[in-house]
Amino acid sequence: MNITKKNYMNVETVSSDSSMIIFPSADRNKEAILDVLMKYFSPKGGVSSAAENVNKESPVQALEISSGTGQHVTYFASHIPQIVWQPSEYDKDYMKSISAYIKQTGVTNVLPPIHVDITQPVEDWMPSTLSLNSCHLMLNVNLIHISPWQCAIGLMKAAGKLLRKEGLLFMYGPMSVHGVISPESNVTFDRSLRSQNSSWGLRDIDDIETLATENQLKLHEVVDMPANNKTLVFVKQT
Repeated sequence: MNITKKNYMNVETVSSDSSMIIFPSADRNKEAILDVLMKYFSPKGGVSSAAENVNKESPVQALEISSGTGQHVTYFASHIPQIVWQPSEYDKDYMKSISAYIKQTGVTNVLPPIHVDITQPVEDWMPSTLSLNSCHLMLNVNLIHISPWQCAIGLMKAAGKLLRKEGLLFMYGPMSVHGVISPESNVTFDRSLRSQNSSWGLRDIDDIETLATENQLKLHEVVDMPANNKTLVFVKQT
């Protein structure tokens, strides 16, 4: 399934390395997302109760689904060194960009990116660095509103299979709440997405939570983010 963010996001290329791609929005939101991650995984070991058991082990294994350009994963890795990140992407141009960011930033706790079609069974793409029920942390940023609902289903199925008990899934993006999209800028954004592709559009937190429950995940926290986005934090129950 062709899943790409190029159709609606402004893209720039770093002149020093033609493989490195910049999403200006990724630079704008990376600090806010890092702040949420730092509530659960701090370099000094202080964590919230939801991550207490997960964070006892070092290193922490993390899988990012749909890593995009690599801006986020290398930034997070540089600030939380006890997490070893496994980035993934569907778009092979982005995989090149991720590799270029790893090289350019010099981070040592980010593994080479893997190719993932999240609509396919976990067993078809699971990297050798992970096994079922082994992952401490999964992260997904700005995917489910610009892809068919099957991607949200696949993401939750993957989290249900890969996360260990009390492992955490973080999902970031614009969402509706109890069937209501707000503010008006998000209504306009949703309309624009659906005009580009009828299978796209803002997803409702209630529907996402239902998917989570079906895959042994419990919604732990909803964090309001800048620019009318949200971060959902789920905890694996079994």
